[in-house]
Amino acid sequence: MELKTLEAAATWYVQLNDGTADVARTHAWRQWLEASPAHTAAWARVEKLQQQWALMPAQAALNGLGAAQAQRRDVLKVLGLLLTLGGGSWLAVDQVPGRALLAQQRTATGERRSLQLEDGSQLELNVDTALDVRLDQKLRTIRLYSGEMLLKATHDPRQRPFIVHTDDGSIHAREAEFSVRKLPRQTRVGVLQAAVEVRPQHHLERLLPLHAGQQASFDGDHISPTERLPADSTAWQHGMLSVNDWRLADFIEELGRYRPGVLRCAASIRSLSISGAFRIDDTDIALANLDQTLPVRVRYLSRYWVSVEPA
Repeated sequence: MELKTLEAAATWYVQLNDGTADVARTHAWRQWLEASPAHTAAWARVEKLQQQWALMPAQAALNGLGAAQAQRRDVLKVLGLLLTLGGGSWLAVDQVPGRALLAQQRTATGERRSLQLEDGSQLELNVDTALDVRLDQKLRTIRLYSGEMLLKATHDPRQRPFIVHTDDGSIHAREAEFSVRKLPRQTRVGVLQAAVEVRPQHHLERLLPLHAGQQASFDGDHISPTERLPADSTAWQHGMLSVNDWRLADFIEELGRYRPGVLRCAASIRSLSISGAFRIDDTDIALANLDQTLPVRVRYLSRYWVSVEPA
């Protein structure tokens, strides 16, 4: 199928779902659709895309860009996904090059952000996070490509569910507060208030209810057993990292999310245990405090290359 035909289908898809479609535009789309079997086949891909991912271009206002610029970016998003559909198979969203780079909302290393959504819900983005938000007449959806988010979904008078998608599956909620973190091969969900339902991508019939104080991880096929949600699991929204009896290697890896460059831990001290609360807005202070409680030293090869070694 020609690229220009797929791009035309993606453009129609965006224009018909941007909230401004009228009778004339719908009529023009039908004329295009009926003009060629190739157009019909391209549109079939678009419809399958919507069924698979529940992904629709967001309103330009969410992007903070001009309408034309926002529309073009939405076209490229849809086109990027359409190009992955071949031979009846679908690639996971995170496998599409540049998907995170094209996300509506992104945070960089060391950057966190708070968003008030149109329905009154509150969204917190942790560092290195990329996601899309879509609120339409039937659904409230977020597509999380990478990173970590905390959502406080408010009551919706229209009874629209709130669904968070990752390439591992989806989390369904109504009025709830919960966190979602996209890990390399799975997604982790923690519920702070009310309840959610977790569904793995390849087995939507496997539904796991999670209630306040519980967490679980899942991939496309499996859901882990329910665990107790650790205290201060979302302390990052207040600029803190709280750990209790963590391996030093795990602590260093987590702290590394909040600073640019390389932060490594020597193999001989990786199993040391660490507990405490650490400021993530100034990771140099957190590192400087390590040698007060552990037999380690912090060596700066440069500002962007730091090694934690035996004292």
